This record gives sequence, C-alpha cells and structure tokens, in this order.
Amino acid sequence: MHTALLTKASSSTLPLLSLEVPPLRKSTDAAAPSVGAVQSFAKDGEIFAEGDRAAFVYKVHSGVVRTSKLLSDGRRQIDAFHLAGDIFGIEAGEEYRFSAESVGDCIVIAYRRNHLASMTGSDAQLAQDMTMGMMRSLVRAQNHMMLLGRKSALEKIATFLLDMAERTAEDGALDLPMSRTDIADHLGLTIETVSRSFTQLERQGIIELPSARHVVLSNRVALESLNA
Repeated sequence: MHTALLTKASSSTLPLLSLEVPPLRKSTDAAAPSVGAVQSFAKDGEIFAEGDRAAFVYKVHSGVVRTSKLLSDGRRQIDAFHLAGDIFGIEAGEEYRFSAESVGDCIVIAYRRNHLASMTGSDAQLAQDMTMGMMRSLVRAQNHMMLLGRKSALEKIATFLLDMAERTAEDGALDLPMSRTDIADHLGLTIETVSRSFTQLERQGIIELPSARHVVLSNRVALESLNA
C-alpha cells in the first residue's frame, strides 16, 4: 500500500522499490520496501520541523539525517545522526519534538503513522525493523545523555569516532558526512574545542587527518581507553 507524503519544497518523490535496506550499514544500492513512500532530500533539506504534526515515521534508505532542537537561547542541540537502516520520527505525542534535516543528499522512506499497526501486522520484517529501530534509538539516547554529562571534550570525540566506526563498519578510517559544527552541536562543545580535540588526537598519533572529513583511526586501543 502506497502512502502520500507531505510535500516539501526541498524534496522529490521517487518510484517505490522492492528490496529491504540492510540495518547499520552504508547503502547506495539497497532498495526500499513496497509499503513505504520514498522521498529524496538535498543537503540541509528539511524533512520535518519541530512542532509539525507527527504524521509519519521514517527510515533512512541512504545518506545521513540529523535530528535537532533549537534551545531558547538560540543554540542548537543535535540529538542524533541517523544512518542507513535507522528509524527516526517516532513520537508518543501528536507533534515532532525535534526537527529533522538531511546532512547531505539522502533518501528516506516514510510510513504513515496511523497505518503502522496494519502494515507491521502484515509485514514481519517491517515490524522487526521498527522494534529494533526503537530499541537502538533508546540505547543511543541513554548513551548520549551520559556522554554530555560525564565526559571530557577528548573523551567525547573518542566516543563519537568509535560509534561512527561501529555503525558504518569502517574500522580503520572514516569519511565523516557531518561538519565540525554538527559534531560540536551533537557533543555539547564549541567548534573551536572540537577542532582542538581532533588536533590533539592527531598529535598524539591516535588519529590521522588526511582531510577535514577523512579520519584514520591509527590507534584504536588508545581511543577505546578514552572511551572507557
């Protein structure tokens, strides 16, 4: 069953595909399940805004999505980065508590919220994906709370790099899709502190920085000791 999507100026509807997106892996050729509607977004495209009616639950097909909240003093707090296979936009209430934007070009699959019960009842794989997606989101939210409250800047960067390496299955090197500003807003740091922390890790031989977005994990043991 195909569902309609709210029209966004930054998006365009694509044909529905038939295969499943593998969870927690980069995906450029995996196709979307037939029960959802597929939509593409350009870099920084708005998928939904804080306060919008929570009519859809989303799954990342390809690319990266950030969910964030604008604080009363104007600062932005990025709640999470969602990679291919991740579920986002799950709400208990009637409105989205966060905004969601594409970090770069991305494709998402939208499931109409009021049809989820019937769709998951007839699609065991979709039901499993939704359940696992909610569980992963809860674990990441708990880990993020501990990271913000208890870790130093260097420890936060180490934790972030190890988490991205695990989620993208890239043990030796990372091509980070997000900017230093995004990382700072996610970890509760200033962009200057993020840059200094990357430089310090590079000087200590723990990472290499061939470019701003490409990070080589030279000494994983040292990173894990910072993450302990």
